[in-house]
Amino acid sequence: MKKNINASHTPLYREAGFNLKDSKTTQEAFAAELDHPHEPENYIYSRYRNPTTVAVEQQIMELEGCKWALLVETGMAAIDVAVSVFQKGKDTRPWLFFHEIYGGTNSFIDTVLIKRRNLDVHRFYANEGLYDFEELERMLKEIKPEFLYFEAVSNPMLIVADVKRIMELAKQYDCKIIVDNTFGTPYLWKPLVDGADLVIHSATKYMSGHGNITAGVICGNDEELMKEAIEYRKWAGHFLSPDDAYRLGSQLKSFDLRFKQHCDNALALAEYLENHPMIEEVLYPGLESHPTRKEALALFGDKGFGGMVTFDIKGDSDEDKREKCNRFIAALEDHIPLVPTLGEVDTILLPVEPVWGAKYPLPGTIRLSVGIENIEKLKGWIGDALEEL
Repeated sequence: MKKNINASHTPLYREAGFNLKDSKTTQEAFAAELDHPHEPENYIYSRYRNPTTVAVEQQIMELEGCKWALLVETGMAAIDVAVSVFQKGKDTRPWLFFHEIYGGTNSFIDTVLIKRRNLDVHRFYANEGLYDFEELERMLKEIKPEFLYFEAVSNPMLIVADVKRIMELAKQYDCKIIVDNTFGTPYLWKPLVDGADLVIHSATKYMSGHGNITAGVICGNDEELMKEAIEYRKWAGHFLSPDDAYRLGSQLKSFDLRFKQHCDNALALAEYLENHPMIEEVLYPGLESHPTRKEALALFGDKGFGGMVTFDIKGDSDEDKREKCNRFIAALEDHIPLVPTLGEVDTILLPVEPVWGAKYPLPGTIRLSVGIENIEKLKGWIGDALEEL
């Protein structure tokens, strides 16, 4: 017997398929589905849309200040959906990506877009941590790409892009703009407000923030792009389960509070490390010493500079740095584990050389995802580990 329950939380709908009751409703539901509405009047099948997932997408729409958001099972799935809506068979124009992006995205470009789909993909490279806009304009003019894909803050060197200049150039050459804003988050910057066409996040990271689900999201304002994305997501099977969506919805409620604390802790820790005798260099956009601090201030204002800090341990040689880096990691094992992700409430670390060695052969460099713990505890743990060196 069904009853109306006056609950205050979004219900969790675990249905694979939904009860359409009669032939007339079924016909209406499938006819309406041809128009790919974001929130259908009659749900059909959870791979198409699920009411729990749609409710959480609406939470993200409020955060991002956008007209639609689509959840998928991982950040990589979000990238696949975002770029694939621009694939038009033999009419597909070239695609242009910044090279200073997530390593998994670069691998996706090489192994899927180029090797398997045989797409015409180009990359724009940074020069010693800075972007040459004359070269970018030359590429846009000559290649005439369908879209330009970049990250507001690069991984792991934390280069902050002059996004407004990038986007102005892209629009000048009739180029769509896709932004991966996982590091920046809508707390620091809302790319769609400034004219981006699509924004993606690995919601596994700061949006979830607890390291216990994987999820991705694509956000936009253009209704036609939404319909293309819904259609592609449906047939490619990129679907976030209602259970994971429900948990993500709960975690999103503390997003603003969490991310502010990430930023506050990261700045305090970066300043502490910059003045430590065992540290050679600290990369954090909030420091005066960072090469793109000017861009960070222009983009983020006084809201913060993100929760990631990259730093280099001093050593007499590469081997000495490598050995000290290993000892530092071992000394922190009980407090700050080595985990290959980021954006969690607990501080975690990742050595750069074993992950990015071909691109960044830096044996003493650590990428720190700063959590929301008591900052004095964090300084104490890291200070004690550095003292052991």
